[in-house]
Amino acid sequence: MAQRLSCLKIFLHEEAGQDIIEYSLLITFVAIACAAIVGTSGSATVPIWSSTNMDLSAANATATAGS
Repeated sequence: MAQRLSCLKIFLHEEAGQDIIEYSLLITFVAIACAAIVGTSGSATVPIWSSTNMDLSAANATATAGS
């Protein structure tokens, strides 16, 4: 029992994996924040992409009609 208790004390005081956990949490937070930003701004960019697509289609039609 004493050996298990000393192993537990060593485990609790050791900080070797602490930075890995902190970086994992930080990366998770950044990924969630990026997903939230993309999710909320996705609907705002639809008109921009639609307009760009129409402009490119018109330019393609003009270019192919001229040749």
